[in-house]
Amino acid sequence: MPNVTLYHNPRCSKSRDALTLLQNTGCHIDIIEYLKTPPDANAIKTLLAQLQLSPRELMRTKEAEYKELGLDNPKLTDDELIAALVATPKLIERPIAVANGKAIIGRPPIQVLSIL
Repeated sequence: MPNVTLYHNPRCSKSRDALTLLQNTGCHIDIIEYLKTPPDANAIKTLLAQLQLSPRELMRTKEAEYKELGLDNPKLTDDELIAALVATPKLIERPIAVANGKAIIGRPPIQVLSIL
C-alpha cells in the first residue's frame, strides 16, 4: 500500500469519512490539518498540478470569505487566487488525498480510494 497524505479538516464530515476509508485500507496516512498548518504557495501549486485544477476550482466558492474578499472577480490572476488560498486556508476544498504523485478531492469521500 502506498503512503497517502490527507489534507484534512476534522470538523468536516466528508473529511472524516475519507480518513476512515483510508484507515480501513491499511495504508500509512500522513494527516495534514491544513487549517492549523496551511500549505504555502508552492505546495498549493503542486496540488493544483496533481489535481489538474485551476486555483478557482480548488476554492470553496460558497464560503462567506470568497465573496467578502472579492475572489469572484474574474480578473484575478492565478497567483492572486493562490495567495488567497494561502492566507485563507478555509477556502481550500477538502479533503484532498495525495499518493503516487496524484491527488484527488474526496467528494464524495470514496474518491480518495481511486489514487491507491
